[in-house]
Amino acid sequence: MPDTLHWLAGRMAVVTGASRGIGRATAEAIAKSGAHVVMAARDREALEAVAGGIREAGGAATPVLADVSRAEDVDRLFTVAGRIGRPAALVCAAGVLSRVPFEETTRRTWDETLGINLTGVFLCCRAAFAAMRRAGEGRIVTIASLSGIYATEKFAGLAAYNVSKYGVIGLTEAIAVEGREHGISAFCISPGAVDTEMLRRANPDLRPGLTPGDVADLIIELLDKPWAAASGANIPLFSNA
Repeated sequence: MPDTLHWLAGRMAVVTGASRGIGRATAEAIAKSGAHVVMAARDREALEAVAGGIREAGGAATPVLADVSRAEDVDRLFTVAGRIGRPAALVCAAGVLSRVPFEETTRRTWDETLGINLTGVFLCCRAAFAAMRRAGEGRIVTIASLSGIYATEKFAGLAAYNVSKYGVIGLTEAIAVEGREHGISAFCISPGAVDTEMLRRANPDLRPGLTPGDVADLIIELLDKPWAAASGANIPLFSNA
């Protein structure tokens, strides 16, 4: 049953990267809060499975196969969302990581990483921003990383990933500035070690201190509460231990 105590209840939210990890946990949490979640990912089978689980639990979910680095896919995603309602919230959780020594980083690896992790966020936020501006309100959450924060520990082989996450933080700040007069708030979350497949590729020896559910819980708090005065903030998450 939808929880009517949530701002999200009865609204529609778009979540990218929703087939696994933080995106999956967030989609499930948003649906549990009473919103209709439009879910995007590149893995059709995994995406359908998550959407099916949400429906079985009594939630509303619409899966959309999409590569957020492709403008035409993002247009289609928001066309589908628009048929359901106005996107009140957007969570950009799609991301990729390739661990490659810097001098062996190919243009293909660079373009794929920046395309999904940064350009994809730009394309989705731009599409959501337009709909939210017309409505006079909206809430956006992006996912960066401690890897994108100055003076935090960096791991070898992640140059493209680190740069993409620096960019997400800056983009979120820019969205917050232009969204303020339109009632649109934007926040960035920069988790450290989260127990995901991506972490295991980045550093198999690193012990995760966070779960995808921990990050999803914070995202729900940011979407549910009127935090407009803090719009543009980047929130680092080091550990729940």
